[in-house]
Amino acid sequence: MSPTWESEEAPEAIQIGLGGWMRVVLRGLILGTLVFGCLGILLLVRLIERPLFGLKRPVTPFIVQFVCRNAFRILGISFTTRGAPMHERGAVVANHASWLDIFSLNARKRVYFVSKAEVARWPAIGWLARATGTVFIERDRKHAREQTELFEQRLLAGHRLLFFPEGTSTDGQRVLPFKTTLFAAFFSDHLRDAMHIQPVTVIYRAPEGQPARFYGWWGDMAFGPHLLKTLAAARQGAVELVYHPPLRVADFDSRKSVAAACEAAVRQGLNASR
Repeated sequence: MSPTWESEEAPEAIQIGLGGWMRVVLRGLILGTLVFGCLGILLLVRLIERPLFGLKRPVTPFIVQFVCRNAFRILGISFTTRGAPMHERGAVVANHASWLDIFSLNARKRVYFVSKAEVARWPAIGWLARATGTVFIERDRKHAREQTELFEQRLLAGHRLLFFPEGTSTDGQRVLPFKTTLFAAFFSDHLRDAMHIQPVTVIYRAPEGQPARFYGWWGDMAFGPHLLKTLAAARQGAVELVYHPPLRVADFDSRKSVAAACEAAVRQGLNASR
């Protein structure tokens, strides 16, 4: 497993007043109803969709997008994008700052996340991940061939896989060096000539008066307290996605070179936002 990124400065203490708890209850109830209500609808639709279309999902991704777009409305977080999501077949890579990335990256573009296998066993989050078609991988070289075959199946079915090459989340104020392991799958004989990879920069802007890393989720932060802090905020900030031009895998000679190009694009997008 990749080590968790740690900051030299401890996270700010979470303090929630009476008004904050009222917002937690109100927003939490509405958000929970949206997420789990639509999850039920998605599972029912999938009962029909799966036998008819197999790996292809012509309907359920629109349910996921509906949830993610409206989650930001419920939270009061502004959501904007720049650039155009690619139409070519392939994958998407992005920097990783928060659990909010899942909502951010699903809201505009239909994608399927690539996640470590243990996430499938997490309560609530694991259920959502499985239902929305997440690809779970083992961080063990013994499974490399199986994972490459799985990637091929999903990509050739037209799925745009999204993964975080940093291997962990940060405070949202930096881009860590990209790990190159998962890029190797795109250089298989079946994929290299047909695949593109689109770098995306995820930019969080903190609420007025809050530290710049307000939305960051890193180190040993627990999900529950971070979720409560986000729900309780009287003022919310913003998230912006920057879609960079897609890179054609066949134009690169190795996984390291295409990973470096993706990292440079994502880093440039974050630096430019400042």
